[in-house]
Amino acid sequence: HVQLVESGGGSVETGGSLRISCIASGSIDAIMYMAWFRKHPGKEREPVATIRTTTSSTYYSTSVKGRFTISQDNAKSTVTLQMNSLKPEDTARYYCAAATSGSWLGSEPEDDENYGYWGHGTQVTV
Repeated sequence: HVQLVESGGGSVETGGSLRISCIASGSIDAIMYMAWFRKHPGKEREPVATIRTTTSSTYYSTSVKGRFTISQDNAKSTVTLQMNSLKPEDTARYYCAAATSGSWLGSEPEDDENYGYWGHGTQVTV
């Protein structure tokens, strides 16, 4: 099992920056991908960015590409999302997620069905 705890959310003015982090514990070696999703009130959860833990290859949604950067530490237990040039439409609750070999369905990394472990989320308000 994997436990995920997010931190670093808050409020920022348009054009500002925030960094949110996710610390994973438990069966870290089983994690294949880590990702950030977000949910706007009244809308479905959407992918923001993913990172493959073995290769550090990344995916970004069109809406954040060029503004957000996902990264992981050497121990692959912490994933950070650096968010720059924030816009009001980035306001959402951001969730960290982890996909393990047990949860992986084999679809695209941005498919939330692949992720079996989720944090409680952190609010970002722009």
